[in-house]
Amino acid sequence: MPHPKLSTSHKSSVSIRDMIEAKKSSRQLGAKLEKGIPVILLLIALVSILTTVGIVLTLFTEMIEFFRRVPIMDFFTGTVLKPLSQTPEFGVLPLITGTVLSSAVAMAVAAPVGLMTAIYLSEYASERARKIFKPMLEVLAGIPTIVYGFFAFTFVTPLLREIIPGLEATNILSPGIVMGIMIIPMIASLSEDAMRSVPNSMRAGALALGSTKLEVTGRVVIPAAFSGIVASFVLGISRAIGETMIVTIASGSSKNFTFDLTQSMQTMTAYIVEVTGGDAAAGSTIYYSLYAVAMTLFVFTLLMNVLARYVSRRFREEY
Repeated sequence: MPHPKLSTSHKSSVSIRDMIEAKKSSRQLGAKLEKGIPVILLLIALVSILTTVGIVLTLFTEMIEFFRRVPIMDFFTGTVLKPLSQTPEFGVLPLITGTVLSSAVAMAVAAPVGLMTAIYLSEYASERARKIFKPMLEVLAGIPTIVYGFFAFTFVTPLLREIIPGLEATNILSPGIVMGIMIIPMIASLSEDAMRSVPNSMRAGALALGSTKLEVTGRVVIPAAFSGIVASFVLGISRAIGETMIVTIASGSSKNFTFDLTQSMQTMTAYIVEVTGGDAAAGSTIYYSLYAVAMTLFVFTLLMNVLARYVSRRFREEY
């Protein structure tokens, strides 16, 4: 008969050994997971890159087929766009003009209003007022763009026609103004974040030297936050260039090459919607023109993003 103390000692040594082995196996499993996590994260990170590459390849291959049928110089220098006529012409300048003018009107509205709003929230508003007004402002960013489009067509355009008698029922001025209203929250929020990142010691130093609140804002805070403010402007322009529903509803489908804001014009995004929603047969020239315009729009937005990154790095202030 085994001794009770020896039996108990044997059982405890076995249980401790099992615990050690279990601990080793769990550590090995954890090490394997630790090695696999970077691979998983890399694959997730590659999703956006591979998606972008896929989009570019799709646009490029279809665009090549278009330029086999239409000379590239005729496309980028042509002022007439008549894809459905008996003698079709595919000049993209009317679309570029409409896109640039609508974005310029949007920035003319959004830049001063957004910047002034950011200055108020950052420098003048109390903490309680900031917590109330900033979420209310950002609600504008959550409104669907199709709602903005109908707002431009049914409210802003009739209102403007009372002021500007020659304004057409569909025009580029009304959607440009409404796009400006839409991107105000983006510019105001990003600019306010840039201003709030300026150290309070700089404000205190300027105030101690006798500067007024307005002078501190204009000569200290804004120059220090300049890179963030300009980046918000460039991102706002990119958002305006890529807007679809507002211009599709309120600017019309007339492919006019003009700089008159009161006339109906079409943007690149509106043309893409028109072609994809129309009767363009797959394999036709108008079908392939869709990809040429889409690639042009892609290059526009890419250049805006590159410019924003350059400005942010070039004028960044570190404290």
